[in-house]
Amino acid sequence: MLKKLVPRQSVHTIYDIDVDHLWGFGVRGIITDLDNTLVGARDPHATPELIEWLKRVQQLGFKVVIVSNNHRGRVSTFAEPLGIPFIYRAKKPTNVSFHRAMQLLGTNARQTAVIGDQMLTDVLGGNRMGLYTILVQPISIMDEGFFTKINRRIEKLALSMMKK
Repeated sequence: MLKKLVPRQSVHTIYDIDVDHLWGFGVRGIITDLDNTLVGARDPHATPELIEWLKRVQQLGFKVVIVSNNHRGRVSTFAEPLGIPFIYRAKKPTNVSFHRAMQLLGTNARQTAVIGDQMLTDVLGGNRMGLYTILVQPISIMDEGFFTKINRRIEKLALSMMKK
């Protein structure tokens, strides 16, 4: 079970991801979390730097979809101005939202990467589906909700168990 919490790759931010390497590896679709992965949990819109990053990955040929456990208003306010499809109330780490995201992307598991800041939702869900998982450091821990704070404690415990 603990192996399913280990990402294929771990980076500080999305900007540290070698997207050329991903493309060379055969990845064509990116499923990304929203809160504390792309922007802080309370930031309603993309930063100019993020807009440029998204343009770059799309110019390389990647398709992108946002998959978030957050509510429709939060996710649509962020994604719609960018023209990025999204799935809200995704119930990650369940498989349903990952399957739906791959349908939107037109990819299979081998061609899909998941980027997120939580081991218990993004990494676990992606690994269970056989996707290429990338863990980023959370952007703003201070803005996290109650359940995310609980997940962080569980993640910390799991990490300490893995080190033994």
